[in-house]
Amino acid sequence: MSLVAASAHVQQDQPAGVPPLTLTGERTLPDVPAEHYWYSRHLVVYEWIAERVEGLRVLDMACGEGYGCATLARSAATVTGVDANPEAHEHARLRYTQPGLSFERALVETYGQPGSCDVITFLQTIEHVRDPVAVLRHFRELLVPGGVAYVSTPNVLTLAPPGALKSDNPWHLREYRAQEFRELCEDVFASVEVYGVYHARRLRAHALALAIGWDRVHRGLGLTRAFYERFTPSLSSRDFTLSARLPLYRALDFVAVCR
Repeated sequence: MSLVAASAHVQQDQPAGVPPLTLTGERTLPDVPAEHYWYSRHLVVYEWIAERVEGLRVLDMACGEGYGCATLARSAATVTGVDANPEAHEHARLRYTQPGLSFERALVETYGQPGSCDVITFLQTIEHVRDPVAVLRHFRELLVPGGVAYVSTPNVLTLAPPGALKSDNPWHLREYRAQEFRELCEDVFASVEVYGVYHARRLRAHALALAIGWDRVHRGLGLTRAFYERFTPSLSSRDFTLSARLPLYRALDFVAVCR
């Protein structure tokens, strides 16, 4: 959704003493104008979960830059962000310092003690792991009885080209259809609800504009770069919505609520 040059794919305006991260495609980042579509698309899920974890102990596995942990920490009793990447861990530790929030540099496959948390979030990462069933089983052991794991992943049908098994993202080992993702989670958890993430507000209007030929108009008028350099950074999490009622094959991402 943006034509910003690769040299601009570095976080802007970071607090003093916080090293900016560079966009590599492995994880999304705030404060990168060209990435704002993807950041907002991921943030809406964190905000949705934050409404459901008030007073609980949360582990955010593969937390990346840390913005999701900070979102969860607005309502959770405690949030621990876990990530193995040294640059992401150092950035998160220095940038997000509110009470109840901490960060650990560790592998998600081995971190934690049985029964040590109420909630686990594992967003946009299961497509990166070699043994997703083993990871989900580990998460189940970490949860208290009645605990919940929130797991999200992109929909291969809307991310990859038509008919392709996966997108060209080199960090993704496998991408899922809705039923495949549900079955993966049901292999481990007794109860699984799957929600979809969809465009809303301006992005829904943008999709309608594309359907009636907006691509031809902006290219013909030479407006492409100018339009998207304004439009993309202006997006927010309100331009996405979660639903369990809309067709999952049309979803951008899936969010499984696993118990």
